[in-house]
Amino acid sequence: MQKITPFLWFNDQAEQAMEFYLSVFKNSKRGKVVRYGAAGPGPEGRVMTVAFELEGIQFIALNGGPQFKFTEAISLVVNCETQAEIDEYWKRLTADGGSESMCGWLKDKFGLSWQIVPPVLVQMLEDKDPTRSQRVMAAMMRMHKLDIAKLKQAYNDA
Repeated sequence: MQKITPFLWFNDQAEQAMEFYLSVFKNSKRGKVVRYGAAGPGPEGRVMTVAFELEGIQFIALNGGPQFKFTEAISLVVNCETQAEIDEYWKRLTADGGSESMCGWLKDKFGLSWQIVPPVLVQMLEDKDPTRSQRVMAAMMRMHKLDIAKLKQAYNDA
């Protein structure tokens, strides 16, 4: 059993969000769907929680009502080795009402924030040569979806 599980609060779209995420990530599994009983607090028979797994990480989503919304204070990072992988996740997660942000960040149609990031970015930003890492940072700050070739160009420019 996973020691820590991300728990996502939705107004009333937990099941739809789960189905969406299962369609985006190839390595995914549907888990249990639990419905509210007569004791509530939601309407009897309505989906209370859904459990699912994405890329080996278990999640639980709750239909908890409109009290809480997602913010950028929490995001999910998707590490992508290739530009094709970045492009694919970017396209799929921004589809049908999602929105682009800066520096590899986006929001999906449910308002959940994601970072679509190549691990090579972290390596370049951690370079001991501050000139190289700052060029990469400056290049990244101008991007919405990250472009590995442009980041590497900034890193290698003398």
